[in-house]
Amino acid sequence: MEIQGNNTNHSLPEVYASINVPKNGSFWRKLWAYTGPGLMVAVGYMDPGNWATDIAGGAKFGYTLISVILISNLFAMLLQHLSLKLGIVLGQDLAQACRNAYSKPTAIILWVLCEVAIAACDLAEVIGSAIALNLLFGLPLTVGVVITVLDVLVLLYFQGKGFRALESIVGSLIFMIFCCFAYEIVVSQPSVSQIFGNLLPKTEIVTNPAMLYVAIGILGATVMPHNLYLHSSIVQTRNFEKNAEGKRSAIYFATIDSTLSLSLAFFINAAILIMAAATFHNSGNQNVADIHDAYHLLDPVLGVKFAGIFFAVALLASGQNSTLTGTLAGQIVMEGFLNIRLKPWLRRLITRLVAVVPALIVTILYGEQGTGDLLVLSQVILSLQLSFAVVPLVMFTSDKLKMGEFVNSNLLKIMSWIIAVIIISLNGYLLWDTLF
Repeated sequence: MEIQGNNTNHSLPEVYASINVPKNGSFWRKLWAYTGPGLMVAVGYMDPGNWATDIAGGAKFGYTLISVILISNLFAMLLQHLSLKLGIVLGQDLAQACRNAYSKPTAIILWVLCEVAIAACDLAEVIGSAIALNLLFGLPLTVGVVITVLDVLVLLYFQGKGFRALESIVGSLIFMIFCCFAYEIVVSQPSVSQIFGNLLPKTEIVTNPAMLYVAIGILGATVMPHNLYLHSSIVQTRNFEKNAEGKRSAIYFATIDSTLSLSLAFFINAAILIMAAATFHNSGNQNVADIHDAYHLLDPVLGVKFAGIFFAVALLASGQNSTLTGTLAGQIVMEGFLNIRLKPWLRRLITRLVAVVPALIVTILYGEQGTGDLLVLSQVILSLQLSFAVVPLVMFTSDKLKMGEFVNSNLLKIMSWIIAVIIISLNGYLLWDTLF
């Protein structure tokens, strides 16, 4: 193990600036060069934790919570823009920026909180993948959990082929999820008027405690704290010119990539809730909050074949995608906060086991029962940790000394702080409501 003391270490050094950007290419060639990190980040916005909260929200409350998914996605678009801007301008990921800005004890506390969030997120991904393997092949949940350790080997193999190979796998799996849910939407025949009618939020979301709990779960599942660390790092895999003009161009194209990818994530997230609302809420199955129940009820309620199969295939693709990006985020966070460099295989094995061991204990103790509740709870833990990533990100990108001419505009500062305050307030209310 090597501990390096200077601040010039690159984030993910093995793939830093490994993808060339054409200096004089057309708009589309440049956009293609920057396409990829947004998809990697979008994965976190459609992981199995989202499924649990979206299914629960759609089955119990119909189309009402679509507005929460939309608002969460708009929050995410702005925060991911700040994250990629930080990485491009400072040449540091968010974890490195925190380590350089704060005292060692503060940095270690932030690291521990972030690891807890990644463990909660990984718990959702591992359980999601295990449930999908159980639904498709009848494998016991414990066996499915153990199989997810193999993701590390897949990640190591393909990262050895270059970061583009990893992005291509992630993009292919997202396309698979998209196709599966396009089919689910067609066969569930949702009410278009109700979908559009619920894009604006209703007051009952805040006044109904049960609805608020699921809504904050959706917020926690949508805006992912570890994604802010991930994006600020992987955007540096592009080899752009490190002058003002090069950075401006990089921010512009990376923001387009991020926004388009998150729009795709919005469609998939909304599709899960819409499918649950159209299929379960309207047929009297309002207590479906479990992925197992959703799978077993889809075919008989819709009266079509393959709805359950496509659902499980999409879940498996989602779980695999999320474990790849979650493991990568774990590496970035450990290296960034602690400045510890481990061998790639050891780094990823540690990150993986941090998630797999709790998931294994949970599946042995609770089996199928309680995994749905645990998925929702994991998202609430994520939303509680979110402010510890959001506040430093907004502070750093609003700091003229750090960002120079790329500092947030006054309007962006106001919007960023409003989002931060909303997130902290909602989470504070949830914590108070849960404890007292």
